[in-house]
Amino acid sequence: MSIEDNYLPTCARVLEEIMTALQAVDADQLARTARAIREADQVFFVGVGRVMLALQMVCKRLAHLGIQAHCVGDITEPAIKKEDLLIVGSGSGSSLFPLAIARKARETVDCTIIHIGSNPNSPMREFADWMLRIPVQTKLYLPDEVASIQPMTSLFEQCLLLLGDILAKLLLEEYEIDMKSLWQYHANLE
Repeated sequence: MSIEDNYLPTCARVLEEIMTALQAVDADQLARTARAIREADQVFFVGVGRVMLALQMVCKRLAHLGIQAHCVGDITEPAIKKEDLLIVGSGSGSSLFPLAIARKARETVDCTIIHIGSNPNSPMREFADWMLRIPVQTKLYLPDEVASIQPMTSLFEQCLLLLGDILAKLLLEEYEIDMKSLWQYHANLE
Protein backbone atom coordinates (compact mmCIF):
# COMPACT_ATOMS: atom_id res chain seq x y z
CA MET A 1 0.00 0.00 0.00
CA SER A 2 1.35 3.44 -0.86
CA ILE A 3 1.99 6.12 1.75
CA GLU A 4 -0.83 8.18 0.25
CA ASP A 5 -3.27 5.29 0.61
CA ASN A 6 -2.00 4.22 4.02
CA TYR A 7 -1.91 7.67 5.66
CA LEU A 8 -5.52 7.99 6.85
CA PRO A 9 -5.86 4.37 8.04
CA THR A 10 -2.60 4.77 9.97
CA CYS A 11 -3.86 8.01 11.53
CA ALA A 12 -7.04 6.24 12.62
CA ARG A 13 -5.10 3.34 14.14
CA VAL A 14 -2.67 5.59 16.04
CA LEU A 15 -5.52 7.70 17.43
CA GLU A 16 -7.38 4.53 18.42
CA GLU A 17 -4.30 3.31 20.30
CA ILE A 18 -3.97 6.63 22.13
CA MET A 19 -7.66 6.65 23.08
CA THR A 20 -7.56 3.04 24.28
CA ALA A 21 -4.49 3.74 26.44
CA LEU A 22 -5.81 6.99 27.92
CA GLN A 23 -9.14 5.37 28.75
CA ALA A 24 -7.23 2.71 30.70
CA VAL A 25 -5.59 5.30 33.00
CA ASP A 26 -7.00 5.13 36.54
CA ALA A 27 -8.98 8.36 37.09
CA ASP A 28 -8.57 8.08 40.87
CA GLN A 29 -4.78 8.00 40.53
CA LEU A 30 -4.95 10.94 38.10
CA ALA A 31 -7.00 12.92 40.65
CA ARG A 32 -4.49 11.99 43.37
CA THR A 33 -1.69 13.23 41.12
CA ALA A 34 -3.56 16.51 40.45
CA ARG A 35 -3.95 17.09 44.20
CA ALA A 36 -0.25 16.37 44.78
CA ILE A 37 0.69 18.90 42.10
CA ARG A 38 -1.51 21.58 43.66
CA GLU A 39 -0.26 20.87 47.20
CA ALA A 40 3.46 20.81 46.35
CA ASP A 41 5.64 23.87 46.74
CA GLN A 42 7.44 22.92 43.53
CA VAL A 43 7.09 20.14 40.96
CA PHE A 44 10.16 18.48 39.44
CA PHE A 45 10.20 16.22 36.38
CA VAL A 46 12.77 13.63 35.37
CA GLY A 47 13.02 11.18 32.49
CA VAL A 48 15.32 10.43 29.58
CA GLY A 49 15.10 10.68 25.81
CA ARG A 50 11.70 11.17 24.22
CA VAL A 51 10.03 10.70 27.61
CA MET A 52 11.93 13.70 28.94
CA LEU A 53 10.91 15.74 25.88
CA ALA A 54 7.25 14.97 26.67
CA LEU A 55 7.82 15.80 30.35
CA GLN A 56 9.44 19.12 29.41
CA MET A 57 6.23 20.05 27.61
CA VAL A 58 4.13 19.02 30.62
CA CYS A 59 6.45 21.02 32.90
CA LYS A 60 6.05 24.10 30.72
CA ARG A 61 2.26 23.70 30.68
CA LEU A 62 2.16 23.53 34.49
CA ALA A 63 4.33 26.65 34.62
CA HIS A 64 1.66 28.31 32.44
CA LEU A 65 -0.78 27.52 35.27
CA GLY A 66 1.40 29.40 37.73
CA ILE A 67 2.89 26.24 39.26
CA GLN A 68 6.58 26.29 40.15
CA ALA A 69 7.72 23.51 37.81
CA HIS A 70 11.26 22.43 36.94
CA CYS A 71 13.06 19.78 34.91
CA VAL A 72 15.87 17.94 36.66
CA GLY A 73 19.16 18.91 35.07
CA ASP A 74 18.12 22.37 33.87
CA ILE A 75 20.71 25.04 34.55
CA THR A 76 18.20 26.94 36.73
CA GLU A 77 17.00 23.89 38.69
CA PRO A 78 16.59 24.80 42.37
CA ALA A 79 17.07 22.46 45.32
CA ILE A 80 14.28 19.98 45.93
CA LYS A 81 12.72 19.92 49.41
CA LYS A 82 10.42 17.61 51.37
CA GLU A 83 7.42 19.81 50.46
CA ASP A 84 8.07 19.30 46.76
CA LEU A 85 6.93 16.68 44.26
CA LEU A 86 9.09 14.62 41.92
CA ILE A 87 7.36 13.17 38.87
CA VAL A 88 9.40 10.40 37.29
CA GLY A 89 8.55 9.38 33.73
CA SER A 90 9.77 5.93 32.73
CA GLY A 91 7.73 3.39 30.82
CA SER A 92 9.80 0.47 32.06
CA GLY A 93 10.45 1.97 35.48
CA SER A 94 14.01 0.71 35.25
CA SER A 95 15.80 3.43 33.25
CA LEU A 96 19.02 4.11 35.15
CA PHE A 97 18.98 7.91 35.41
CA PRO A 98 15.33 8.36 36.51
CA LEU A 99 15.69 5.46 38.93
CA ALA A 100 18.84 6.98 40.46
CA ILE A 101 17.18 10.40 40.80
CA ALA A 102 14.13 8.83 42.49
CA ARG A 103 16.41 6.95 44.89
CA LYS A 104 18.34 10.12 45.72
CA ALA A 105 15.15 12.13 46.26
CA ARG A 106 13.78 9.44 48.57
CA GLU A 107 16.99 9.09 50.57
CA THR A 108 17.91 12.78 50.87
CA VAL A 109 14.68 14.80 51.16
CA ASP A 110 11.92 12.17 51.23
CA CYS A 111 9.61 14.25 49.05
CA THR A 112 6.52 12.81 47.36
CA ILE A 113 7.45 10.79 44.27
CA ILE A 114 5.05 9.77 41.52
CA HIS A 115 6.04 7.31 38.82
CA ILE A 116 4.29 7.70 35.48
CA GLY A 117 5.01 4.54 33.56
CA SER A 118 3.78 1.27 32.12
CA ASN A 119 5.36 -1.47 34.24
CA PRO A 120 3.70 -1.76 37.66
CA ASN A 121 6.32 -4.28 38.84
CA SER A 122 9.39 -2.18 38.15
CA PRO A 123 12.24 -1.25 40.50
CA MET A 124 10.65 2.22 40.72
CA ARG A 125 8.06 0.74 43.13
CA GLU A 126 10.69 0.89 45.86
CA PHE A 127 10.88 4.70 45.65
CA ALA A 128 7.55 5.99 44.31
CA ASP A 129 4.66 6.81 46.61
CA TRP A 130 2.33 5.70 43.83
CA MET A 131 2.21 5.02 40.14
CA LEU A 132 0.10 6.70 37.51
CA ARG A 133 0.02 3.89 34.99
CA ILE A 134 -0.31 4.31 31.26
CA PRO A 135 -0.65 0.62 30.34
CA VAL A 136 0.94 0.72 26.91
CA GLN A 137 3.16 -1.81 25.21
CA THR A 138 6.67 -1.98 26.59
CA LYS A 139 9.65 -4.14 25.71
CA LEU A 140 8.30 -6.53 28.36
CA TYR A 141 5.08 -7.26 26.40
CA LEU A 142 2.97 -7.71 29.53
CA PRO A 143 -0.45 -9.30 28.92
CA ASP A 144 -2.52 -6.24 29.90
CA GLU A 145 -0.56 -3.72 27.83
CA VAL A 146 -2.21 -1.82 24.99
CA ALA A 147 -0.56 -3.11 21.81
CA SER A 148 0.81 -0.67 19.26
CA ILE A 149 1.68 -0.64 15.57
CA GLN A 150 4.10 2.22 16.26
CA PRO A 151 7.84 1.82 16.73
CA MET A 152 9.26 1.16 20.17
CA THR A 153 7.62 3.29 22.90
CA SER A 154 6.02 6.00 20.76
CA LEU A 155 2.58 5.31 22.25
CA PHE A 156 3.86 5.88 25.80
CA GLU A 157 5.46 9.21 24.92
CA GLN A 158 2.37 10.41 23.04
CA CYS A 159 0.07 9.43 25.90
CA LEU A 160 2.40 11.01 28.45
CA LEU A 161 2.20 14.37 26.67
CA LEU A 162 -1.56 14.21 26.15
CA LEU A 163 -2.17 13.06 29.73
CA GLY A 164 -0.17 16.08 30.91
CA ASP A 165 -2.31 18.44 28.84
CA ILE A 166 -5.50 16.71 29.99
CA LEU A 167 -4.30 17.04 33.58
CA ALA A 168 -3.67 20.77 33.04
CA LYS A 169 -7.20 21.20 31.67
CA LEU A 170 -8.67 19.33 34.64
CA LEU A 171 -6.67 21.51 37.05
CA LEU A 172 -8.02 24.61 35.30
CA GLU A 173 -11.57 23.40 35.83
CA GLU A 174 -11.09 22.04 39.35
CA TYR A 175 -9.56 25.27 40.63
CA GLU A 176 -11.69 27.54 38.42
CA ILE A 177 -8.69 29.26 36.85
CA ASP A 178 -9.58 31.83 34.21
CA MET A 179 -7.82 30.84 30.97
CA LYS A 180 -7.26 34.47 29.99
CA SER A 181 -5.25 35.01 33.18
CA LEU A 182 -2.74 32.33 32.11
CA TRP A 183 -1.05 34.65 29.64
CA GLN A 184 0.70 36.35 32.57
CA TYR A 185 2.83 33.20 32.87
CA HIS A 186 3.64 32.88 29.15
CA ALA A 187 7.06 33.93 27.87
CA ASN A 188 6.93 37.52 26.63
CA LEU A 189 10.41 38.05 25.19
CA GLU A 190 9.66 36.11 22.03
